[in-house]
Amino acid sequence: MRGLPKRRRQEAKTDYGSRLTLLRSGKPRLVIRKTNKYIVAQLVNSTQAQDSVLFTVSSKDLLSKGWPADKSGSLKSLTAAYLTGFMFGVEAKKKAKSAILDMGMQRNIAGSRIYAVLKGALDAGFSVPHSADVLPDEERINSNKSLSQISASVKKKLE
Repeated sequence: MRGLPKRRRQEAKTDYGSRLTLLRSGKPRLVIRKTNKYIVAQLVNSTQAQDSVLFTVSSKDLLSKGWPADKSGSLKSLTAAYLTGFMFGVEAKKKAKSAILDMGMQRNIAGSRIYAVLKGALDAGFSVPHSADVLPDEERINSNKSLSQISASVKKKLE
């Protein structure tokens, strides 16, 4: 019965081919996941195929950094994703010099929230190999005027 798919692949949770490629690199991974309400970024190190999370940053953490509670429904927006990445990048520089991007089973769409997190981490000074044409531009990140004002004040607190 060699042809049976692995359970996590069958449930569309793990792509074993891409996971093996990421593990062979030997570098820490910037793991970005989207939930129904938040964006989560983790710095994960793997030794002998055992993952250990060095630290985690969620867009929910923005509430303690000055994001207004009445705008908590927008913690999954492009602006919140950028700030989550920026917060991740500030902390990640203390733990590692660089990482590789792990998007998991999420679709690869240029300018998406996944790449907004990556842009935030890059703007904070963290090194991740990437192609510049997939990152969203500043105009798109700050397209919502009310969120752009909030973003500027939260970003000052994070620096």
